[in-house]
Amino acid sequence: MHLSLEDAQARYPGAQAFAFGDSAALNAEILALVRAGRKTVTCDALAAFEARGEAAPQPGRIDIATDWAGQPVLALRTLTVQHMSFDEMTVELVADQGEFRDLAEWRRGYEAYLTRSGQFAPDVLMLVERFEVVEVFA
Repeated sequence: MHLSLEDAQARYPGAQAFAFGDSAALNAEILALVRAGRKTVTCDALAAFEARGEAAPQPGRIDIATDWAGQPVLALRTLTVQHMSFDEMTVELVADQGEFRDLAEWRRGYEAYLTRSGQFAPDVLMLVERFEVVEVFA
């Protein structure tokens, strides 16, 4: 039996629920990378959090990553948050994101992702989050 989102949030008071990616397939791919320990960094345009009505990650806060259906999968603790423009992304941060071979592939992938959400510009301000898995629900 799966834990409900309400039960997961009760376990971690103040936790925000969010889904990685912008499709069921991308969400599943990213959740698998996080579960496997290959992804410990994620990022998005800072303005995208406000556009989605989501609170931006805060160091020390534990949030709930859901699958595409909204079911809790992981509890993640934010370790660090940094802001940088899209064109300042580093090779080291790309490697810790887990899904890209190199910086060029990251730029192509994120330009497409940010364009789909109407957020792309070469100097768009990005929020870069480093996190750790606290609990696996499913």
